[in-house]
Amino acid sequence: MEPQNDTQILELFLLGLSEDPELQPFIFGLFLSMYLVTALGNLLIILATISDSHLHTPMYFFLSNLSFVDICFTTTTVPKMLVNIQTQSKVISYEGCIIQIYYFTLLVGLDNFLLTVMAYDRFVAICHPLYYMVIMKPQFCVLLVLASWAISSLNSLLQSLMVLRLSFCTDLEIPHFFCEPNQLVHLACSDTFLNNMVLYFVAALLGGGSLAGVLYSYSKIVSSIRKISSAQGKYRAFSTCASHISVVSLFYCTLLGVYLSSAVTQNARSSATASVMYSVVTPMLNPFIYSLRNKDIKRALKTLLGRGTGKASGS
Repeated sequence: MEPQNDTQILELFLLGLSEDPELQPFIFGLFLSMYLVTALGNLLIILATISDSHLHTPMYFFLSNLSFVDICFTTTTVPKMLVNIQTQSKVISYEGCIIQIYYFTLLVGLDNFLLTVMAYDRFVAICHPLYYMVIMKPQFCVLLVLASWAISSLNSLLQSLMVLRLSFCTDLEIPHFFCEPNQLVHLACSDTFLNNMVLYFVAALLGGGSLAGVLYSYSKIVSSIRKISSAQGKYRAFSTCASHISVVSLFYCTLLGVYLSSAVTQNARSSATASVMYSVVTPMLNPFIYSLRNKDIKRALKTLLGRGTGKASGS
């Protein structure tokens, strides 16, 4: 007999990173600090790219979109965790869990696609500089971002619907600080074969395809840089990619590390701790990576902050 689906009365419990009461104030302070730094840092990147006309280029258009997605990404998971710690409650409603899964999947996909689009932008800039403005027209850039949103939205809708078809027999404890799709699938008491097949197929198709696109773009970029005769020219060409390479490496290495390690160890609590890297730490570090290594962003930020200081002193 098939188990009855009790999802209408189901309560889920997010166990978080630790159940030790003495650690809760530390975890709360740490994650609140990281969330505020992430929101402020990415917001400054967005405001800098909007306010400085020199940054109205395809590369910074994609960067501002990435910053917006990173703010939304951390907002999907961290505030609920902070509220649970503050109220000493681990409960999340079934509907809230599905919504969290939808937006988490959507925003991970967007991060993935935007990094691929940015790699393509650098490929065109270095390998086909004379045709850069012809290829990377504003309409085409907007189309790339809209396509990323459309594909990510369809994928997140599919993943959410796949979870909705599952049956759960009892109240569930999720050893994580947010509703991670894979964790919820593992706790279902109905057949999850189709869910796992869809999950791994989509991850291989979208994630693997995007990573292959990034690697192909950079193989062509490295080949083009090697053909440049002057050392200064090589350095200038490489410096335009350095920040993006750092962000791509951080995102994919942490994401792959989490899922590969979880497949090997089957330790859900370790996986939850490791997932902090790509879901919280990476979005926090992105603004620092781009601002510290980019003279244009530094100049725009100084101008933006200078205006804010001038207005404050003037008032």
